[in-house]
Amino acid sequence: MCALMRSAGGRHKHTLPDLPYEYSALEPVISREIMSLHHSKHHATYVNNLNAAEEKLAQAQAKGDIQTVINLAPGLKFNGGGHINHTIFWQNLSPKGGKPSDVLVQAIEKDFGSLENMKNQLAAASVGVQGSGWGWLAYNKMMKKLQIQTCQNQDPLEATTGLVPLFGIDVWEHAYYLQYKNVRADYVKAIFDVANWQDISARYEKAVK
Repeated sequence: MCALMRSAGGRHKHTLPDLPYEYSALEPVISREIMSLHHSKHHATYVNNLNAAEEKLAQAQAKGDIQTVINLAPGLKFNGGGHINHTIFWQNLSPKGGKPSDVLVQAIEKDFGSLENMKNQLAAASVGVQGSGWGWLAYNKMMKKLQIQTCQNQDPLEATTGLVPLFGIDVWEHAYYLQYKNVRADYVKAIFDVANWQDISARYEKAVK
């Protein structure tokens, strides 16, 4: 869930969520330096920009300023998506790793043949994102099946595709470059070692209800 607080004017303001682990907890897969910058700088910037855009939106709506409302849409999507995506991302990771629930394993085997096949497909899709973006293991409620999907930049998966996000891999360079340089594939392969399958499984079981 995205953290919220009420501003003096009564509007809910977004806040940077706390991590459920220390910045160094995911080492050696993700370094403390990357986690610190990624969370306290990059995610915090999305939160601050989102709050500023929503403040401007409220003012424009109060004035009936439709042009400004329209102009604010790209920034709201980008920063709102950045906040949503990263809030999921932190929960998707854990130093404990773990294994998918039996229910999720059955779904993965039905839709991908095996857990290894799913990992390979998600890794390939994530590595293949041109520029910045995300690779997702998602649930398609209409088709009642798991699906691999990519999104450019900070496009929020559910709002832009209708798919329910289960496990996201951030392939913006700020997520890995200090440690993996330009070898995105090594980062994507390693991130499965700190995948929080308990969280991913819970998201799946909630999605299918």
